[in-house]
Amino acid sequence: MNTDRENRKAAVREIIHALHDGLSAEAARDRFEREVGTISSSEIVEIEQSLIDEGMSPDEIKKFCNVHALLFESAITGGDEEAESLSPAHPLSLFRAENRAIESLVDEIDQLLAFRESRNTTETHDALKESLQKLKNIDIHYRRKEQVLFPYLEHHGFMGPSKVMWGKDDEVRELLQDAQSALESVQHKEQLEALTRESMKPLLEEVRGMIQKEEDILFPAALEKLTREDWASVLWEGEEVGYAFIEPPKELSHLTGEIANALEEEVYLDNQGIIFPSGQLRPGELQAIMGVLPVELTFVGADDRVRYFSEGRERIFLRTRSVIGREVTNCHPPGSTHLVEQILEDFKAGTRDSADFWLTLGDRFIYIDFRALRDDEGTYMGTLEIAQDATMLRTLSGEKRLLDERTPDQ
Repeated sequence: MNTDRENRKAAVREIIHALHDGLSAEAARDRFEREVGTISSSEIVEIEQSLIDEGMSPDEIKKFCNVHALLFESAITGGDEEAESLSPAHPLSLFRAENRAIESLVDEIDQLLAFRESRNTTETHDALKESLQKLKNIDIHYRRKEQVLFPYLEHHGFMGPSKVMWGKDDEVRELLQDAQSALESVQHKEQLEALTRESMKPLLEEVRGMIQKEEDILFPAALEKLTREDWASVLWEGEEVGYAFIEPPKELSHLTGEIANALEEEVYLDNQGIIFPSGQLRPGELQAIMGVLPVELTFVGADDRVRYFSEGRERIFLRTRSVIGREVTNCHPPGSTHLVEQILEDFKAGTRDSADFWLTLGDRFIYIDFRALRDDEGTYMGTLEIAQDATMLRTLSGEKRLLDERTPDQ
C-alpha cells in the first residue's frame, strides 16, 4: 500500500467533510495546500467514491461539486502529457475537441452579452436565441459521457461520476432550458439585463465549470482506469450517440468498422442462459419479460406457420396454444386472408418491411404492427405481429418524467 497516497486521500476526505460541515472554501483551500499539496485525478475520483461508500449522498456531493473543483484546481498533477499523445480518434480526444468548440460558443455568447448596451435589443435577442439553440447540442456531448463512458468507469468500481457529475449535467440542461424560456419574453434592455444576471451568467459559469471537471478530473481518471478494450468499445458505442460541434476525423469510420468486425455479435446458449450482443437472459427471465410487455407478440416463421405468441396478463386477441404450427392465413377471417397473404409476399420479396393497422374493439383502440424479420444478409426469417391497446396512450398530453415519481422526502 502506498502510505503517502493513502495519507493524502485521508487528509482530503477530512477537508471535504469539514467543508460540508461549514468550513469556508478559502479556509479549505488553505488547509488543502498546507496538508496535501498535489493530488492525481484518479485519487480525486477515488475520494469522492469513498465518500459515497461511507454514506454521503450523491446530492450532497453534487451541492459542493463546484467548490471541490476549485479546491483541486491548482493541485492536480499528471495526465496532460499522456492526453497530448492520444490519437485524434481516441474517445478522449473527441471529448476534448468538443469542449474546445463549447468554449468558443460560450465565449461568443459572452461577447453578445458584453456588447448588449451598444446593440439593438432585438438584434441581441435574435443572436442569443440562435446561440442558445446551438448550445443545446451540448446534450449530445453529455449523453455520450453518461451513456457510454460512465458505464465503463462503473465496471471498474467507480460509481461517483455517474451519481454526481450526471446530476451537474442535468443542472446545465435545466439552466439552458430556463434561459431559452426567459429569452422569449425579453423585449427591452432592462429585461435583457435581468436575463443576463439571472439566467445567462449562471448557465455559462456551469458550462465552463463542467469542462474543467471533465478535463481535470474525469478524463485523466478514465485514462488511468479504462483498458484498451474498454476504449475500443467506448469509441464504437459513441458512434451511436453521435458528436456535438465537431466533424470526427476521417479515420474514425474505419476504426469503428474494424472494432465492429472484432466484436462478438452471435447469439448463443451457455450455462448462463441466452447470450445476446447486448447482454444475457436466463430462459425464465425472458419468459417473464414477454409476460409483462404491454403488447402482444406473435411470431410467424418463414414457412408462414405460427411459431410463438406471448402470454401476457392482459390479452387483446384470443390465442390458444393449439395455434402453434398453424398456417397464419387460417388464423384470420376469410375476408382478410388475401390481405395477410399479400403482406407476407411483399415481406418475402423485400418490397416492404412493415404494415400497420388500427381498429376499435368495444371502447378500446387497438394498434397492430407487422414487421418483417431478416438476418444480417437480408434473408427473410419470418414476421412479427405486435398488437397494442393504445386507448390510454391517445389521452396523454404534456409530460410525466421519472422525477415526478419522487416522494416528498426524496
